[in-house]
Amino acid sequence: MSEIILTIEDVDLVALYGEKNVKLNLLRQAFPDITITSRGNNVKLAGEKKYTQKAKSKLEAMVKMLRNDKELTTHTVTDLLNGGNPYEVRLSNGPGNATIVHGRNGKPIKAKTQNQRKLVEAADRNDVVFAIGPAGTGKTYTAVALAVRALKNKIVKKIVLTRPAVEAGESLGFLPGDLKDKIDPYLRPLYDGLEDMFPAEKLKFFMENRIIEIAPLAFMRGRTLDNAFIILDEAQNTTTTQIKMFLTRLGPTAKCIITGDLSQVDLPFSQKSGLRRAIDLLGHLEGISAVYLTADDVVRHRLVKEIIKAYAKSDELRQEEKFKKDDERRQKRLERAERRKDGDDGESST
Repeated sequence: MSEIILTIEDVDLVALYGEKNVKLNLLRQAFPDITITSRGNNVKLAGEKKYTQKAKSKLEAMVKMLRNDKELTTHTVTDLLNGGNPYEVRLSNGPGNATIVHGRNGKPIKAKTQNQRKLVEAADRNDVVFAIGPAGTGKTYTAVALAVRALKNKIVKKIVLTRPAVEAGESLGFLPGDLKDKIDPYLRPLYDGLEDMFPAEKLKFFMENRIIEIAPLAFMRGRTLDNAFIILDEAQNTTTTQIKMFLTRLGPTAKCIITGDLSQVDLPFSQKSGLRRAIDLLGHLEGISAVYLTADDVVRHRLVKEIIKAYAKSDELRQEEKFKKDDERRQKRLERAERRKDGDDGESST
């Protein structure tokens, strides 16, 4: 029989235990063979030693995450208790992981994974950065944070955020409402990031005075964007012509991040994504960099990572099957050609 008493310090107990102890109850459910009781900032674990030690380790991880990240969601706790270790690929918010920018209420916004930090470092060194990865890896959010930092530090005078409105075919006329109403659904993810970093009134001021501008990609044609930090989001849905048009808008002092997920191309079947070609053509140029994020960088619900991996595995199997069928067809063509050749040789010999 083992009994451990932990004293919790320097964290909000409600944030740790959850409303009505929902997070503490998750810990209890994960370790049904021991008794977990809380009184104030003391938590007592009683039961067989191997289980109390494991529960102690999980509770200490919860405290560490809350202390470092200033938040602890039930999804994160569930992930942790199910065997996940967010700190395998996620970064602590300690001194080695510098704050990108302070958001609303002074919340420090930092890279949460190693590849997000690579994105921050690449943006510091280069004027154009491609950020490629699946949904939920923080590509857009990190890019918006970097743009906000550049604006606050007066490195640029404005932020321009754009993305293609593919579902409407860049023709928004049939949607209801005025122009803003028509394009807002396509730009909502960009608004979400900004709203996390600016108080509502300040964001409204910046947008009304065009210090922050959000517009569909089609509206970029013919412009020169200078003294600006520009983000092209969902770039996998651009054609080669569109992404070339966008990149040639950059002025002498502009900085740019292009985000995209090559596994989620929504273009019509007859059109190819211009993003992959742009990376192949431009990735080696000085001042341009590409950063690749993976399912391990997912910072959404714990199931998002598993969903991405499941689709990736399925796509890999389908690709292998396609290669196999192509090889079989190729082999059959060769055999037919050989048979025809043998038949021709037989006729000529008679």
